[in-house]
Amino acid sequence: MVDVLRAFTTAAYAFASGASAIWLVGTVEEAIDLSRAIPNALTMGEEHGRRPDGFDFSNSPVGVANADLEGRVLVQRTSAGTQGAIAAKNAERLFASSLVCASATAEAVRNTGLGVPTYVITGRFLDSPDGGEDDLVTAQLIERARLGDALATAATKDAVASSVWAQKMDELDVIDVHQDDLAYSVDVDRFDFAMEVERVDTRLRLVAR
Repeated sequence: MVDVLRAFTTAAYAFASGASAIWLVGTVEEAIDLSRAIPNALTMGEEHGRRPDGFDFSNSPVGVANADLEGRVLVQRTSAGTQGAIAAKNAERLFASSLVCASATAEAVRNTGLGVPTYVITGRFLDSPDGGEDDLVTAQLIERARLGDALATAATKDAVASSVWAQKMDELDVIDVHQDDLAYSVDVDRFDFAMEVERVDTRLRLVAR
């Protein structure tokens, strides 16, 4: 499950800031309700790229990187990344990834012993079949890492930075996107952990391994 701009990049920075778990949900209302049911939980994410009313954090890597999240549980809702995770009902193992944890994800997938993985490009929608190029090139880099090939890091970073969604980020307000979010998102292999989705009853919990 790939979402580089910005859901699973933001999730990775949240774990690096001390978050203990991230629950993935489909709607803004569900995020708020679940956060109220979990002691001291925080909400993060976006709707149409913007932070919903009542959310603690937008879908910003910089925002959570600068926060003290030690031991905190977060609830994340986004328009692409969390929706893709929810839709992947039949996956035997499910990892959420982005460039910042690309090689760690590749190693985790390789160690499952399940063979060739299926990559879900969450930024590609039915009404935009040519979109999601940022997620596609990220998935291709992860696959090269899994196979032990050269990563082509510079070319991948350039492709993400010039993608349609990277350009759309410039149209958002400063409360929704930080000027350094893109730079944080293309910092390949910044973290040495992978993020796996656990199914807990009817909900999805993301953990760092």
